[in-house]
Amino acid sequence: MIFFIIDFLREILGLKVPLAFENYSTRMMLAAITSLVLSIFLGPSFIKKLYEMKIGQSIRTDECPLLGQLHQKKKDTPTMGGALILFSMLVSMFLWMDLSHVFTLILFITTVCLGLLGARDDYLKLKYKNTKGLTGRQKLLIQGGIAGIVALYLLSPQVASITSIGDWFQPPVIKEQLSKVPLLLSDSSSQQAATTIPLEDYATRIYMPFFKEHILSLSGGLAILAAIFIVCVIVGSSNAVNLTDGLDGLAAGCLIMVASCLACIGFISNHVDLARYLNILYIEGSGEIAIYLSAFVGACIGFLWYNGHPAQVFMGDTGSLALGGVLGVSAVLLKREFLLAIIGGIFVAEALSVILQVGSYKLRNKKRIFLIAPLHHHFEYKGWPETKVVVRFWIVGLLLAIIGMASLKFQ
Repeated sequence: MIFFIIDFLREILGLKVPLAFENYSTRMMLAAITSLVLSIFLGPSFIKKLYEMKIGQSIRTDECPLLGQLHQKKKDTPTMGGALILFSMLVSMFLWMDLSHVFTLILFITTVCLGLLGARDDYLKLKYKNTKGLTGRQKLLIQGGIAGIVALYLLSPQVASITSIGDWFQPPVIKEQLSKVPLLLSDSSSQQAATTIPLEDYATRIYMPFFKEHILSLSGGLAILAAIFIVCVIVGSSNAVNLTDGLDGLAAGCLIMVASCLACIGFISNHVDLARYLNILYIEGSGEIAIYLSAFVGACIGFLWYNGHPAQVFMGDTGSLALGGVLGVSAVLLKREFLLAIIGGIFVAEALSVILQVGSYKLRNKKRIFLIAPLHHHFEYKGWPETKVVVRFWIVGLLLAIIGMASLKFQ
C-alpha cells in the first residue's frame, strides 16, 4: 500500500516523498511500531468484548487435577486473543509491504488460513466444553494442505508462472556468489560474480547452520522428499508453538526472539553487500519477509502487555497455530529450516517432550518420562512458580537466538 500512496503523492499531487519510506529498514521499523501501537491501544476494548462474549478459557481438571489446581485462577480468562495479534500484523502488511510481491501473498494466505483454522478449533472448544476442538487428524490435514500449497509453488515452475499476473507475484530472484572469499563492505571497487538459481533448484536445497554451502540437494526424483520436508517444517512449527502456549507470556516472549532473528536474516539476505560479505544467498524481496516479521514482533510485544503474568487474555489456537505457521513458512522461504530448529529450540523441546511422553506411555506399559507434558508443565509439577518457568525459558530462548545469529558469521 505504501507504494501506491507514494506514487499518488508524487505523480498526482506533485509532492516530494522522502526515499527513506521505500527502504526496507524504514518499513521494518514502521511495521513494528504500527502493530505494537495497534495491539496495545486496541487491547482493552478487545478484551472487554471477549468478556462480553464469554469467550473464557476452560481448565481441564479431569485428566490433570494438579494442573487444574495450579491454573484455577486462569479459569474464564478470555482466549482467542491471537485475533488481535493477527489483525495488527495484517494492518501493518497492507500499510508497509509491497502488495504485488509473491512473498506478501504467501504470508497473507498462511496467516489467514491458519488463523481461521485456530479460530475454528477455539470456537469448538468453547461451544462444546467437553470436547477438545478439532481432532488432531483434522488439524494436520488442513495444515498439511496449506503447507503443500507453499511446497507446490516453490517446486513447480508451472505453478509459479501461473500465479504471476503482469508485474504482480513474480517468482523471486535468488543469486549465489561464485567466489568463496567474501568481500569487505568497504571494498566497492571489486565485484564478485554471481549466478541466478532457479526457484525449484533453490527449494530443493538443504542448508545447515555454520555451513556456507548447501549440504544436500533433493533435485530430480527426490523433489518429493523436498516437498515432504517443507510440509513437515511448516506443520511442525505451527504445532510446536501451539504446544508452547500454556503459561502466561511464554509463547509470546519466545516468538518475539525467534521472529526477530528471522527478520534480521530476511533483511540481510535482501541486501547485496551484506549477503556478499557473509557469503550467503541473495534473495530478492526477502526484505518483505523481514517487514512482516517486524510487524509480527511488534504485535507480540503489544500482546505481551496484556498476556504477561497474570494474563488478562490468552492467544489460543487462533494465534499459536497461525504464528507458528508464519515462522515455518518464513524459514522455508529463507532456506533456514534447521536454523529455525536452533533459534526456536524452546518450541522443539516442547514438541519433543509431548512426542516422547506419548511414545513412552504407549510403548512402555503406560510409563511416563515427564511428570506431565508439555515440558513447561513438568517444571510446574516440580514446584517451580509459573513466572520462574517462563523467565528461564525466555533466557534459554535468548541464548539459542544468539547462537543462531552467530552461525551466520562462524561458517
